[in-house]
Amino acid sequence: MHAITASSVAPAISRRRLLQIGGVSALGLGLPDLLHSEHAVAATSGNSRSEKSCIFIVQYGGAPQQDMWDLKPDAPENIRGAFQPIATNVPGIQICEKMPLLAQRANRYAVIRSMQTTNGGHDGGMHICMTGNRRPTERTPYFGSVMAKLRPTTANIPSYVWAQNLAGDVKPWYHGGGFLGTAYSPLRVGKDLDNPSNPKFRFSAFDPLAGCTIDRVNKRETLLKSLESRGQLASSEPQASFGNLQEKAIDLVTGPDAKRAFDLGFESDEKRHRYGMHPLGQNLLMARRLIEAGVRLVTVVAFTGVPPGQKFKNVQTWDMHGVLYKPDDSIFGSSAYGLSWALPNVDQAVSALLDDLGDRGLIDNTLVAMVGEFGRTPKVNKRGRDHWPHCYSAMLAGCGIRGGMVYGASDRHAGYVKDRPVMPENFGATLFHGLGVPPATRFGPDGFSDQVSQGEPVLDLFG
Repeated sequence: MHAITASSVAPAISRRRLLQIGGVSALGLGLPDLLHSEHAVAATSGNSRSEKSCIFIVQYGGAPQQDMWDLKPDAPENIRGAFQPIATNVPGIQICEKMPLLAQRANRYAVIRSMQTTNGGHDGGMHICMTGNRRPTERTPYFGSVMAKLRPTTANIPSYVWAQNLAGDVKPWYHGGGFLGTAYSPLRVGKDLDNPSNPKFRFSAFDPLAGCTIDRVNKRETLLKSLESRGQLASSEPQASFGNLQEKAIDLVTGPDAKRAFDLGFESDEKRHRYGMHPLGQNLLMARRLIEAGVRLVTVVAFTGVPPGQKFKNVQTWDMHGVLYKPDDSIFGSSAYGLSWALPNVDQAVSALLDDLGDRGLIDNTLVAMVGEFGRTPKVNKRGRDHWPHCYSAMLAGCGIRGGMVYGASDRHAGYVKDRPVMPENFGATLFHGLGVPPATRFGPDGFSDQVSQGEPVLDLFG
């Protein structure tokens, strides 16, 4: 599930590191286990409620702003779409009628109606979206990698998890840690229909290598310690440090805590159904468990699954050109690429997440973001709504975000930003500000040549 791929994603590993990795392999632990443990796991003291984390919901494909957060009921029919706006529990704010649960919780989140980017392609747009940089290089790290570097978890669990895959029209940049290296890449969970909503799903990332049981791992650990105590293995400060990493990797494989965080079997059926028994619902429930266990950032691809009787094609729920399913091939229909299917699932899952975080005392220290890589065209054509980078919407909640507000405005067709544009750099800076990382923080391959964000945070979003 979390294999390291693509030479452009990971730098070369030194000969010394290969020798050290051999020590881990001797224990029956794979290379990715070490790399995910090395820097993403800092201690074993457990999660502190004062440490801030993020659940980043990415609406892969590009969600239509006119049909969710920024409806234009007075526009011509081929622009306003098929749905009506409904009142929320905040006077003056309306959202789509297909999201009644979120309408009842508008006081808990803010909507940005003036997002703007520069790339209308899935590949380039996603890379911009997840780096907060309009001109990223192939090695620009994603938000989660930066958080894993600057705010690593204090629990024995990876700092950065990516739930649900992206499809093949996006390069696998999200597999790695950019110039920060593979130690800051995400632990990836779920691919296509093999996700927590599938009754046959099983989390296996912390399993020992094939043919190596937990008992054999423990015996190999005992043997290594015996050799070290007899002086048969070189002793040095780097070796001692590596020994600590071995201990952490072993704990991930043999201990119950990290595995338990990924196991939805510990949740009640009532809670699981409240989130929704579709991929987005179950992935968000898992994300809440991971945040509670100490993970710093969980990216959840907003794949809402496939309606009964339809065949799976890919996870791009929000690429709503409206041509993949027939006869119900409308953007407003009930196919896997239709809003009548996708919006109720989003409404159910995200409202349950906000409630759950609030009930468990996590919302003040958990930033929830939901956005796509771009928006959709104002006009509805025979294909639905096409890609549109000039104006789109985002939702933010938690970590001091002022609930019940709308920031920015679009023009009368939601086609262009009218007031207070928010570029990817500003959105990224806002994200880091909410997570307690000053956007001006220096980091990079050399530790100082890059800046966490070149943007300015939208401080009006914070109360």
